[in-house]
Amino acid sequence: MSKILIRGAKVLGGEPQDVLIEGQNIAATGSGLDAEGATVIEAAGQILLPGLVDLHTHLREPGREDSETVLTGTRAAAVGGFTAVHAMANTFPVADTAGVVEQVWRLGKESGYCDVQPVGAVTVGLEGKQLAELGAMHDSAAGVKVFSDDGKCVDDAVIMRRALEYVKAFDGVVAQHAQEPRLTEGAQMNEGVVSAELGLGGWPAVAEESIIARDVLLAAHVGSRVHICHLSTAGSVEIVRWAKSKGWDVTAEVTPHHLLLTDELVRTYNPVYKVNPPLRTEADVMALREALADGTIDCVATDHAPHPHEDKDCEWAAAAMGMVGLETALSVVQQTMVDTGLLDWAGVADRMSLRPAAIGRLEGHGRPVSAGEPANLTLVDPSYRGAVDPAGFASRSRNTPYEGRELPGRVTHTFLRGRATVVDGKLA
Repeated sequence: MSKILIRGAKVLGGEPQDVLIEGQNIAATGSGLDAEGATVIEAAGQILLPGLVDLHTHLREPGREDSETVLTGTRAAAVGGFTAVHAMANTFPVADTAGVVEQVWRLGKESGYCDVQPVGAVTVGLEGKQLAELGAMHDSAAGVKVFSDDGKCVDDAVIMRRALEYVKAFDGVVAQHAQEPRLTEGAQMNEGVVSAELGLGGWPAVAEESIIARDVLLAAHVGSRVHICHLSTAGSVEIVRWAKSKGWDVTAEVTPHHLLLTDELVRTYNPVYKVNPPLRTEADVMALREALADGTIDCVATDHAPHPHEDKDCEWAAAAMGMVGLETALSVVQQTMVDTGLLDWAGVADRMSLRPAAIGRLEGHGRPVSAGEPANLTLVDPSYRGAVDPAGFASRSRNTPYEGRELPGRVTHTFLRGRATVVDGKLA
């Protein structure tokens, strides 16, 4: 049985202590632990967190392996400190049957760099017309609990209601991509001052907010769970805050890029900043940070959306929407939330591990760093500063909005059930 001693790390940012890993579990925590027979990692000054959990990752396999595969995506996840990711359903074929979600789940088991929990489609082919095989996907080997048509909105209220009612039977959750399609036809960026000046079609905040308002009401009506994907506006924050004040079972996520970047960047016409939902205003960014800090927004999710070079290196209107995010997520959260004093490291552990694992009903992740728990862990050097170089990414794609930007913090080690997947910042 392998033994690893992490010496002198600040667990969740607290006082330095030792953490002993034996086999797949944490054997002991404390000071001056016996290092005999153990591989010792000197971690003074570093932060030890539970392994990060992403509720929203696009691994692209099957069908778009030119963008990403389960193997390359989970490598990127490990480098970013993640020990579990939820793989979205907009693959080719769509993950709308037990067969496809099991394929993704098995690919995750084979890759070995992090756990992969497939997300099932809500509707057949993401077409919004007929419910997919929700029960069969849940009963499959993949044990699907989260369902989403992400990339598209379940805009039919009757279909959404039926989905919310159906998943109640097995404590599932519907994760909604909130975008009223009629309000966003031809949209290229956030609707506002910048879109007016640039003459680009606008994606109005109300297109997101109106769907969220409808869906929290539906979830309350049927007594089910709804999760809001990539919430991006100040108005959306207020609706979720109101729904939670009613005691309704509503959760929400925010992406790292919506915590940092604004629509002013679109003035460059660089398609790397084209994303759905679009980058919003500075006022929205500040509202999102405050909502993540006070718990209105439950968690950070990357919406890691890899694209091949040719789908981004083109004119703005023709470019695909999306950004890679797994390898930079923790650094962006450190810059926007920790270094600003809005969250401490225990708060980061809550928003990037404990809560997403709880929302996804994911066992073995988001657990305390204590004896007897699975050794899913992430070690971070918060003092590191460095420019982002996508050439060194583990992801197959390079469409990052942070190229050349200096970000703080670096994941030095990631452990999946006691096995190092990242050592000294490099894949093991």
